Amino acid sequence: MSDTDKNISDVILETRGVTKTFRLQGGKEHPILDDINLKISQGEFISILGVSGAGKSTLLRMLAGLAKPSSGEILYHGVSLERARPKIAMVFQSFALFPWFTVLENVKLGLKSLGISDAEARQRAVKMLDTVGLDGFEDAYPRELSGGMRQRVGIARALAVEPEVLFMDEPFSALDVLTADHLRSDLIDLWMEKKLPIKSVIFVTHNIEEAVFMSNRAVILSHNPAKVRADLRLDMPYPRDKNTKEFKYLVDRLYTILTRPREEVPFAVRDRYQFLPHAMVGAVAGLMELVHERGDKADIFALSSELAMDVDDIFPLLEAAKFLGLGMVREGDFFTTDKGKAFSEADALKKKEIFRDTAKNNIQLIKQVVQVLSSASKRRMSEEFFIEILKNHFTPEEAWSQLETAIDWGRYAELFAYDYNSGELYLETEE
Repeated sequence: MSDTDKNISDVILETRGVTKTFRLQGGKEHPILDDINLKISQGEFISILGVSGAGKSTLLRMLAGLAKPSSGEILYHGVSLERARPKIAMVFQSFALFPWFTVLENVKLGLKSLGISDAEARQRAVKMLDTVGLDGFEDAYPRELSGGMRQRVGIARALAVEPEVLFMDEPFSALDVLTADHLRSDLIDLWMEKKLPIKSVIFVTHNIEEAVFMSNRAVILSHNPAKVRADLRLDMPYPRDKNTKEFKYLVDRLYTILTRPREEVPFAVRDRYQFLPHAMVGAVAGLMELVHERGDKADIFALSSELAMDVDDIFPLLEAAKFLGLGMVREGDFFTTDKGKAFSEADALKKKEIFRDTAKNNIQLIKQVVQVLSSASKRRMSEEFFIEILKNHFTPEEAWSQLETAIDWGRYAELFAYDYNSGELYLETEE
C-alpha cells in the first residue's frame, strides 16, 4: 500500500467547503463558518481553538452529526455523514447526567439505546467506570459526587459505546484548576497507553496551554466568520512538561497566531458595523496602564499567564485597544501607540476626552447612536430601536452584546447616557 493510499484509508472524517450561516431578521444570511476544509485521521488528538464566538462548538456539532452545514459536505470514511452510521460520542461542558439515575445507570443509558443486552451493558459500563477511576461508585448518585467525578461519569458514558471518534466540548472548563489538571493528565495517560476504545479525539477549547498539553494537532479558527487560520502539528513527546522551553514555545506560537491581526477589508465594503469586542472600558484602561508601566510592550502569553487570563479573557481587551487606536499587536507582542501612551498617563478627565474623540470618530455604532439621539425631539430613544437595526447585521444574542458594549463605551466617553429603568439611551442636557 502506498503512502497516499494509506493516508486516504486513515482518514476518518473530512469536511469539504463547509459553511454555516444564521438567518437574520429580514432574511439576510449571517456567516458563522466559511469554507472549512479539514481531514481527521486515526491517531490524532485535535484541539480546535479560537476566541469566544468563533464557531468552535458549531463546527464540533456538525462533525458529530448533531447539526447540518448550510453548504459543503462532511464525509465519514468517504461516505456522506448523513448516510453513514458513525461510531461517535460526545462529552459536553456541562456534566449532562440524570440526577435520578445512579452512576452505573447513567453510563448504561447510551448502551441500551444501541440495543445491547442489560448484562453486556452492565459489564461494559463497569469496565469504563473502572478505566476512568470510579470503581466502587457504581451505585452513587450524581449529587453525591464532586464536579470532577461527575465529569468522569460523562467520559465513561461516552467511552462505553466504544466510539471511533470522541468529541469533547470544553469538558474541563466548569472545573476548578486542580481537578481539571488531574483529569487532563488522566485522559492523556489513558490515550497514550491505548486503554481507550477510540481512534481519534476532537477537542474544543479556548485554553491554549490545555491544547498544547493534550493534543498533537491544533486547528485555529479566525472569527466573524470562522475560517481555518492555521492547522499545526504539535510535535512534542508525551508526557508534556509545561515548564520546558519547547512547551512554552508552542504556547507562545499559538498565542501569536490567535492574536495576529486579520487582513482587513475596507470598512465600507466589509459591513455597516464593526464587530465590537465584548470588553468593558475599565478593563481596557487597566490593561493599557499595566503595559505602559512595563515600557509600552508586553509578550501576550507572559502577560496572560501572569494575570491568570486565558485567550477568551485577554483577546477582547487587545481587540478593543486596537479598535480605539490605543494599541497594536505584532508577532505575539502588544504595543501601546502614542495615543495609548497619552491615555495611560492622563488623569481621569483627560482619559475620557481621549476616549470620547476616538470612539466618536472610529466606532460606527456609537456614531450612529449619537446621531439618532441628536435628531430625536426628546433626545431619547429606546434600546429596542437600536436592537432591531442590529438584528439585520448580527444574531439576536449578539445584537444585545454589541449594544451593551456600545453603551458602556458611550457612557464612559460621556457621549450619551442610559436609563436602566426605561431601557432608553439619551443625551444629557447641559444645565
